[in-house]
Amino acid sequence: MRPETRDLLALSVIAAAMLLPGCRADPPDALGTLEYDRITLPAPAAERIAAVEVREGQRVAAGDVLMVLERAGAEAQTAAAAAEADRRREVLSELQAGARSEAIAGASASLAAAEARARDARAYRARVEPLGRRQLVAAAEVDRARAAAGTADAEVRAARARLDELRNGSRPEQVAQGRAALRAAEAQAQAQAVLLDKLRVVAPRAGRIDSLPYKLGDQAPPGAPLVVLLVGDSPHARVYVPEPLRLQVDVGTPAKVHVHGREDAYRGVVRMIRNDPGFTPYYALTGDDAARLSYLAEVALEGAADLPAGVPVRVEFMRRDDGD
Repeated sequence: MRPETRDLLALSVIAAAMLLPGCRADPPDALGTLEYDRITLPAPAAERIAAVEVREGQRVAAGDVLMVLERAGAEAQTAAAAAEADRRREVLSELQAGARSEAIAGASASLAAAEARARDARAYRARVEPLGRRQLVAAAEVDRARAAAGTADAEVRAARARLDELRNGSRPEQVAQGRAALRAAEAQAQAQAVLLDKLRVVAPRAGRIDSLPYKLGDQAPPGAPLVVLLVGDSPHARVYVPEPLRLQVDVGTPAKVHVHGREDAYRGVVRMIRNDPGFTPYYALTGDDAARLSYLAEVALEGAADLPAGVPVRVEFMRRDDGD
C-alpha cells in the first residue's frame, strides 16, 4: 500500500472515531477581545487645560498628576466662600453675645425721654379736660390732648419693650438659625476647596493612559472625559456567548483563552455574564433565529499581565470537572 493511501486511511479512521456516539465533543467557545478595566476621569469644571503631564500609552502610578486646569476662577470662588463663612461666624458670635452695654444705655435713655413726654401729655390733658367741661376751650382741643396722651403712653410701652429685648438677648431660635447658616457657609467653602483640588487631575490607581480626548488649551464642559485610564494587573477576555452555549456558562465556569498570536492558551474563569442578550431582543425572534442571541461575558485570565488590550481571543468554556 502506498504511504499516501495509508495516511489518508488513518485520517479517515480518526475522523470516524470522533463522530461515534459517546465520544466527547469539542469544548464550546466564544469570540471577543482582550480588555482592561477602564476608569474615566471627568472634567470637574469648565476650565481651560493649563498643562498635560502624560501621553497616551504611558504607565502611571496612583497619585500621579495627569492634567492641570486653570485655577484663577475657582480660587476666587473659594476665597468668596471662605469670606462668607467668616461673616456667618461673626454673626453667630454677635447673636450669642447679645446687645452691647451702649445699646442698652441708649434704650434706657429713650425710655426715660418717652416717659417724660408721657407725663407732660397726661398733665396737659388733666388741665384741658375740666376746661372743656366748662366749655372754656374748644372740644377739639380736648380731643387733641387726649390723643397726645395716648400716643405718649404707647411710645413708653414701645421703648420699654425695646429695652427688655436688648436685656434678654437673642432668642434660642435665632441662635439656632445662626448656627445652621454657619454650617451651610462652611460646607459651601469646603465644597469649593474640594473643587479647587480637583483641578489637578490625578490617577486614582496605577495603570496606563488609554486616551486623552482633549488637548492643551481646550476647555472641556463639566463631566466630559479628560483622561481614560486602563487599570488592573492583567486584562480580561470580553466575549459574546452564543445563545446555544448560554446554559453551559455561568460565573465561575473555567475556560481556556486562546490569544491571537500566542501558541499556548491561558487559563481563566468567567467573572461576569449578562442575563440579557446584547443584540436582537428575544421577543423579535422565532425558531432558529434565537441562535443569533449573544450574551456579553468577561473571563479573568491568569498570568497575562504582558498582553495588550484589543487583541482578538477565542475562549473555550470547560466543565467544572475538566482537567487541563
